[in-house]
Amino acid sequence: MNLTIFLEGLIIGFSIAAPVGPIGILCIRRTLTGGRGAGFISGLGAATADACYGGVAAFGLTFISGLLLKNQVLLKMAGGIFLLLMGARILFSHQSHKEMKRGSEGFIGAYLSTFFLTLTNPMTILSFAAVFAGLGIAGIGKNYFLATLLVSGVFVGSALWWLILSGSVGIFKERLSTYELWINRISGCVIMGFGILILLSLLLQ
Repeated sequence: MNLTIFLEGLIIGFSIAAPVGPIGILCIRRTLTGGRGAGFISGLGAATADACYGGVAAFGLTFISGLLLKNQVLLKMAGGIFLLLMGARILFSHQSHKEMKRGSEGFIGAYLSTFFLTLTNPMTILSFAAVFAGLGIAGIGKNYFLATLLVSGVFVGSALWWLILSGSVGIFKERLSTYELWINRISGCVIMGFGILILLSLLLQ
């Protein structure tokens, strides 16, 4: 039973992390310019946020989920603006991967930025709640041990995806090192595009 709960959490965390979005693009770009470590640490920030949202759903913390969903417009706005600024910074970046490692975008900054960006999407709570309900584990929060196992599985599953992604992209790092300027331009534009879409979605609500 305990192992099953953990494995269910692992599969859920992996599945929710896998779709490529702005975090995925950011992880790929950081892997290509800063190495597997930079990409994986970025992914761990997202995995931590996924675990936080998974914990809110697993433990049935309706007060927190309600508060986040009530303020989702502000959170999305913050996330959209942050993506625009980050995308613009990447677009006009001329740093080499060695300079990036020593510069302001260190591992802590990489971790915190993806953690923040993932947290600005409170709809993730609804995704976890829906999946938990579908699997019949929505009321697991009454058992703190099992709920903790489930959330741990979510974190491990999400982290596993980012490990696979950064490891796979890292294979091409040396081959693509000469195209770093284009990598910055393309990833910067894509990330800014996600930011614009988020802000436009707020206007259409």
